[in-house]
Amino acid sequence: MIEFGHGTHEGRRREHNEDTYWADGKLGLWLVADGMGGHEHGEVASAIARDMVVQEVGKGRPLVEAIRQADAEILRHSNERRSERPMGTTVVALHVRGDEFEVAWVGDSRVYLFINGGLKQISRDHSYVQELVDQGAISPAQARVSPHRNVVTQALGVTHPDQLKVESVGGRLAPGTQLLLCSDGLTEEVEDDVISQVLAQDYPTAQEAVEKLIDEANRNGGSDNITVLLVRCRPD
Repeated sequence: MIEFGHGTHEGRRREHNEDTYWADGKLGLWLVADGMGGHEHGEVASAIARDMVVQEVGKGRPLVEAIRQADAEILRHSNERRSERPMGTTVVALHVRGDEFEVAWVGDSRVYLFINGGLKQISRDHSYVQELVDQGAISPAQARVSPHRNVVTQALGVTHPDQLKVESVGGRLAPGTQLLLCSDGLTEEVEDDVISQVLAQDYPTAQEAVEKLIDEANRNGGSDNITVLLVRCRPD
């Protein structure tokens, strides 16, 4: 049995929320998009990404292809508006079919897998600091406090379509599995070990865990928009 919770918050330092999300148990689709470009740019890009992925997955299109279609639609919309300001968004999406799941992403919004008491980030950030970590130039701890930690290297509507890297992973949704999707407004403020502690508490509902994580992010500063989705596979 699939149970899920969802929520978003503008944070404590932003007037507008450029994040958006989708949570649909019937379609088996959960998605977080973190817009960039400022009010009326980032929120438009993230909304286009959400709507296109939902539409294309609903038609039976594979998740990676649906995200590429979203990229094309954002670029088309941006060209029509002829705006000087960039219009882009990250995206991370989860599609569940039976007991199998697929996750695909572009940018630094994340998905974590929690099972048997252990938390693992199964997405890989498309970010400048992640590249430095991969090169051994800085440590993960240094990446968390780097002044460049918000610089993404891939985003819908920004990266050239020929260079767009939509990554994906899949797996089995066994009973007890929890999958957490989030924008960087959560991970900027809440360490992975705290996220793990919250998920380990096994709140009666996924919604309670989501609200706890959003509260933690705001309590720690709330420097950005915060979006959290939690999908749990319960024993029947």
